[in-house]
Amino acid sequence: MSFVLPVYIGADAISKLIGYCKENHISQSTLVADQNTYAALGRRLEDTLKNQGVGVKTVVLRGDEVIADEQFIMQVLVHADREDQTYLAVGSGTITDITRFVSHRTKSSFISIPTAPSVDGFTSIGAPIVVGGVKKTFITQPPLAIFVDSPTIGSAPKRLIASGFGDMAGKFTSLADWKLGHILWDEPYDEAIAQRARTAVENCVRIADQIGKGSEDSIHTLMEGLLESGLCMLEFGSSRPASGAEHHCSHYWEMKLLWERRPALLHGAKVGVASILIAEEYEKVRSVTRQELIQQLKDAKLPDREQELQRIRMAYGVTADDVIEAQSEFLNMSADKFELLKQRIINQWSLVQEIAAAVPAPQELAGLLEQAGAETSAQSLGLSDQEVKLALDYGHYLRNRFTVRKLNHLIGLH
Repeated sequence: MSFVLPVYIGADAISKLIGYCKENHISQSTLVADQNTYAALGRRLEDTLKNQGVGVKTVVLRGDEVIADEQFIMQVLVHADREDQTYLAVGSGTITDITRFVSHRTKSSFISIPTAPSVDGFTSIGAPIVVGGVKKTFITQPPLAIFVDSPTIGSAPKRLIASGFGDMAGKFTSLADWKLGHILWDEPYDEAIAQRARTAVENCVRIADQIGKGSEDSIHTLMEGLLESGLCMLEFGSSRPASGAEHHCSHYWEMKLLWERRPALLHGAKVGVASILIAEEYEKVRSVTRQELIQQLKDAKLPDREQELQRIRMAYGVTADDVIEAQSEFLNMSADKFELLKQRIINQWSLVQEIAAAVPAPQELAGLLEQAGAETSAQSLGLSDQEVKLALDYGHYLRNRFTVRKLNHLIGLH
């Protein structure tokens, strides 16, 4: 499926947005921002819309930490009415997800106005929302268009820019996991989309040092890469091209911090650190010969369903039932299917190792993240060694996707 999505990045993005509204007869809007993004761009956009005769109702989300959950969704929903309107998401990932969800559920459209190059989800149809303490992705809708004000994203806090680079660096492992899931678990795959995503990543990592220095051209390239990654998700119809085991670790940490009422961490910062951990998993795969694999799988038994359920309940507590539902295909795997899976792993091992070889070594990935000013260790994020282990051991249960963590769990590579 192909989407035509107007995207503009430049210094006159607001005037381009006004022109788009007039051309498309958008006369009423609801602007959604938080206190920071309202100050960065929202107030100026609000004033311009009013001056140009476009009706605007403004919702500024308030709270110590704005997250995409029931509470903040309701802050937007209470202002919804039956009037025909277009939502304007002024912010980065969280604001976009909240606005995307609300606009879809109220049968409205939305336009994305990013204020930082911090995530790749601006163009996605998926809205990752925390519901009942569990991170779930709801299929909603893409924006009508995206308008990026260059001066605003260029002056974004460095930690947000580094977060965007971390999200892009995570595509090395997510793309590998995607292909792994295709050859071992029959997951749908599109090589053309995978190549587009890979090119976007390579364009960013080539200028990691410039991104770290905050050069205007490099920030523009990073924003383009993030939008292209989002377009790949949009055209494929799910987040699979851009989300693998590294995102599962990130989601697990996010949920754990939420359960424990600890401060949230930037999505891309978590993804970047997790991508190093998953690169280590691929390094393990590269070290195993086919003969060693055969020996490893010889005595491998079908994971005991009750033990797996116990592991999930221990790791996810009151949210375990949702995770168990997501993992039903894996948990209900028959002994015959497991034997077929083992044989497929053996038969495809040379291709598995080719996939693993395309993932940068952990130290190389860490070097790229460091150049871009991004975090490179869980400890620097305030996460303990135990929390790293928990994410690696249990994060793969969050989605019905076959990743390197699922592979290593099954064949006993620890």
